[in-house]
Amino acid sequence: MTMAMNTKRQKIWRRRNLAIGIFVLLMPFIGSLLYNQFRTPGAMLTSENYMDRPIFSFWVDDFWGGNLFAMGGGGVMCCKRIKGPTVKVTWILSITGEQYRQGMRKEEHVRVLPLPERQRNDTYLHVRFLPGNVVELKWSPSLISPFPEVPDSTNDIVQGSKK
Repeated sequence: MTMAMNTKRQKIWRRRNLAIGIFVLLMPFIGSLLYNQFRTPGAMLTSENYMDRPIFSFWVDDFWGGNLFAMGGGGVMCCKRIKGPTVKVTWILSITGEQYRQGMRKEEHVRVLPLPERQRNDTYLHVRFLPGNVVELKWSPSLISPFPEVPDSTNDIVQGSKK
């Protein structure tokens, strides 16, 4: 009889040890999963340039965003946390060969802008450069631009009217 009880106790302790071992092995994965559920993920930058000059480089709070052709879009730069009530956007305007021959030179600009409110599923920070060194920021859950369409004429953009 004592032999049978001892065997039952051994089975119970083996099961407990197995359960504790599995629990200890799963804790890092469960902790990581919970941490990722409650933190704000890093942001990806995407950009559009509607100026007649190319942008040599631009940064949003020291997060390099790349370079942009004149009247063109940019790629996607990944990933860095962007947080706070404001961000500093710095960009260097480059020039085309024709603009250089006309006497234009590189210019550096800095703007401190309010950071738009970010929703839980927003991943992309869209940066849009408009004529007159106007910069706009908007969050979006996808690569599709959250900005309204840009008028055909750059004069319309500066004046704020559409055709």
